[in-house]
Amino acid sequence: MKEQEWTSIGAATADLFSSIEKQRNRKTKRELTLIDRGLEIAELRPEGDDVSFMHSILCQISLPRSKVAGERFERKNGHAALEIRAGSIWNGTDMVTQPIPYGPIPRLILAYVSTYAVRERTPEIPFGESANDALRVLGIDKGGPAYRMFRTQVSALAACSMTIGFTAGDKAYTFNGSPVEQFEAWLPGQEGQRSLWPASMVLGRRFYETLLEHAVPVDLRALSSLRGSAMAMDVYLYLVQRLHRIGRPVALTWWMLKDQFGQEYVSADALGDFKKKFKKALGQALAVYPEAKVEIVRGGLKLFSSRPAVDPKEAKRLTRV
Repeated sequence: MKEQEWTSIGAATADLFSSIEKQRNRKTKRELTLIDRGLEIAELRPEGDDVSFMHSILCQISLPRSKVAGERFERKNGHAALEIRAGSIWNGTDMVTQPIPYGPIPRLILAYVSTYAVRERTPEIPFGESANDALRVLGIDKGGPAYRMFRTQVSALAACSMTIGFTAGDKAYTFNGSPVEQFEAWLPGQEGQRSLWPASMVLGRRFYETLLEHAVPVDLRALSSLRGSAMAMDVYLYLVQRLHRIGRPVALTWWMLKDQFGQEYVSADALGDFKKKFKKALGQALAVYPEAKVEIVRGGLKLFSSRPAVDPKEAKRLTRV
């Protein structure tokens, strides 16, 4: 690389760090955490345990972000749609109806199980002898609401069923299935007074097979740091799976973005409410994906080809053949 090119890159990096530091005094504690994580990511590319994987379809069509009333949820994205139905879990004495998985925690759980499946080339996912194993990997503190939510959302994911539909050419396709085929959990009073805690799960055959074919490598440091906002996690995942595949710049209108990310917004000023929420989520996502090239323009966003969040060679190295 020519000396002037190195100089240009160094100057750009210095400008980025300077700009970030100038904002620190105006930020909340959570925002400062994102800034610090963004600086870390800008300096150190993800490798080893920092690399996680997500199914490409779940980077494009997301789970619910808030609690769902009823037992069915649907989200559309252009010519594709995802339907989720609640299921039941056997607790040792009864079949108990579970909620539809929602919020940041299921997204982290999916990252955990997908990463294990892709790296180890197995649909059988162990959760360890205690909560600590999974919680440590996902950056969730033991105890408190996050701990309880984790336990609830694992069961919700294990019980739910998913239907994916999409249009390709002159045909409409529908795939029915469940991300989890089998679920094992410790009963209260067994192995040292555990609550109903997941011991292991087996991914559904179709979900597992397509995961191996369409796994998107992501930076777990970034995803975990966004766990305060499900929308920020969704925006990050969308950018990670799309930006490195773009050729020419892509323009997205606010209405297109709302159709994908904001179907829940139905107020009189639904678009305005969505834009406000989305811009905040976008800022958070970009803070931990510093190489993403995205501009807010009149009428929406413009996306530019960007360096992958994870080096493809590193992602390939971490997967077993």
